[in-house]
Formats: sequence, C-alpha cells, structure tokens
Amino acid sequence: MSTATQEAVSTSTRSVQFSTFYVGGLFFGLEVLKVQEVLRYQDMTRVPLAPPVIEGLINLRGQIVTAVDLRRRLGLPPRAAGETPMNMVIRFDDTAVSLLVDEIGDVLEVPSDSFEEVPDNVDKDYRELIHGVYKLEGRLLLALDSEKVLNFVKSN
Repeated sequence: MSTATQEAVSTSTRSVQFSTFYVGGLFFGLEVLKVQEVLRYQDMTRVPLAPPVIEGLINLRGQIVTAVDLRRRLGLPPRAAGETPMNMVIRFDDTAVSLLVDEIGDVLEVPSDSFEEVPDNVDKDYRELIHGVYKLEGRLLLALDSEKVLNFVKSN
C-alpha cells in the first residue's frame, strides 16, 4: 500500500471521543479532553444582575466556577419541579465553567467522517454554541463548542 493510500485510510478511520449528555431531550457531546469532571447538583450562590442563563456560582474545591443553565441558554422550557440538573465542568486554558445539563450520557467514540456542518436552518441559539453534528445510528450528536460556551460566559 502506498503512503498516500495509508494516509487516506487512516484519515477516514480517525475518531473523536465525546462525553455525552442530554438537555431537553437533545443529545449533545463535548470532546472528552475539554471535560474536567461531572458532578451531582451543587448548591449555588446567585449572582445579582447576572443574565438569566447564569444560574450562579459554585465552589469547586476552592475555585469559584460559573454555572450556566444550558436549557435557558438554548431557549428550552424549564426543568419540571423536583428535577435537579447535573454539573458538567469544562475547562479551556485557565477558565472553568459548569454546564447544567439534564442527564449525563456515556463516553462515545465517533468516526470523524460522520461529521457535518451545522445546517443553515438551525436556530441561532443553537448555532452559536454548536460547531457541528455527527450522524450516528438512529440519532444525531450535537457537538458543543466549549470555546464558544466559555466566550459567552466571559462576555456576560
């Protein structure tokens, strides 16, 4: 097999690992290396005058972390009474943010050739946070862009 053929084969079989989660029945994923940890719901301190998507601040072993409610950020209806979200803490450079999600999924290895750009007709609230879609058997994985989420928090 020639070197060019080997490169083509290895490129087509590459995969990406995602930590998956659900928000409002939608299936999302973040690259595994961007996820610091997953926690049960933590008590939060409200932040006066913060945008509604900022649920509050949590103390994570001495580090103050902003918690963003993804349901609110995506314009989805609130959780039912008594439902508590989970915290998915993501990190980029020196910033950590907790994403409040409905349910944690599994770590999935997804073939990179199943990636598609976000379609033009997707709602603006989703387009701002998603960098693409992976077609899986029987469902779509919405790939969240952690950098865009963190930039949103920094700008608010």
